[in-house]
Amino acid sequence: MATMLLAHKIALDPNKAQREYFARASGVARFAYNWALAEWRTQYKAGGKPNDTSLRRQLNAIKREQFPWMFDVTKCAVQEAVIDLGAAFRAFFEKRGKYPHFKKKDGRASFCAANEVGTFRVDGRKVKLPVIGWVRMREEVRFSGVLKRATVSREADRWFVSLMIETDDIKPVAQPLDCVGVDLGVKALATLSTGEIIEGPKPHTDALKRLRRANKALSRKRRGSANFRKQKRRLARLHARIANIRRDATHKLTTRLTKTYRTIGVENLNVRGMAANGKVARAVMDGGFFEFRRQLEYKARMYGSRVVVADRWFPSSKTCSCCGVVKPMLALSQRMFNCDDCGFEADRDHNAALNLARMAASSAATACGEIRAGAVRKSRVKRASVKQEENTALKDAA
Repeated sequence: MATMLLAHKIALDPNKAQREYFARASGVARFAYNWALAEWRTQYKAGGKPNDTSLRRQLNAIKREQFPWMFDVTKCAVQEAVIDLGAAFRAFFEKRGKYPHFKKKDGRASFCAANEVGTFRVDGRKVKLPVIGWVRMREEVRFSGVLKRATVSREADRWFVSLMIETDDIKPVAQPLDCVGVDLGVKALATLSTGEIIEGPKPHTDALKRLRRANKALSRKRRGSANFRKQKRRLARLHARIANIRRDATHKLTTRLTKTYRTIGVENLNVRGMAANGKVARAVMDGGFFEFRRQLEYKARMYGSRVVVADRWFPSSKTCSCCGVVKPMLALSQRMFNCDDCGFEADRDHNAALNLARMAASSAATACGEIRAGAVRKSRVKRASVKQEENTALKDAA
């Protein structure tokens, strides 16, 4: 298998001096990012064509006179912040992301270090970071390979390091089963075409009462006071726990699916539109549908399985999995699917999963040998393939 880039996120166990250094380095990285973004906007309005390379040279030329405190931390924190800004603008121009915005002081604290000249290295349960030296980790790195980048970040009151590794340790596995359809839902996290129902943990729903109490307690504190900061850390720890529970359930399910089935059929859900629906918004976001698909796709590349994504307009819930007839209307409150033509009756989510499995199994080619990508919204006039035109002409001549 060819090498691939993997990120391994590990919790750190820093001492007091190391935590203070991480906070300073994160602040310097945030300042460099905001400075570069402001300079980018100014130069662009003046008719220039800024880029991250020119901005790095400009900042290096003035930082000794204007920002001497930048030398208290590693230079990688400044350079990688400007490089990240360039990557954000490239994603914006390629319509893969939004326009970059300024980072807030109370936002996610992080800084990066690239390993171009041996900036950092790992030895067992320790990582050597620039300037600060060796920092203890809670576990060893799971993959062997070339260390490319290290990102130190803070979640609630804990520090983590994410190591990007170029490795070939991951080998494809032999999946025992052929195909499965996965329907993500609000009532249950996922329903498989095999009939198995995976109940999601719903951590946000379970912790909603504690969240409301913690937010009310925070609103009563005077902003900027010591009690305000303590309560803010308590709230951040609660949010981190909710995210960890959701992430753990998603990782376990996606790993099991990609190691068990050779072909997996899923839907291209409009998560943003579903989140705008007040009736199901909380359940949709609590399920983590976008993260589920992201993990499923990259793990499929790791283990050698294939993910087939149905078009957003594919009527998986309205189509009868027995006879193929599409119902014109199916309300969201109707949890059972009843076919008026053949009398087939099944759970709504199970019926959708069966249709996704059939779509994934037949996605390789149609009867005339053309590649198929699931049901799509067709234009009013569509030109047929040359092979289909020849078959039609022969039938008319006969």
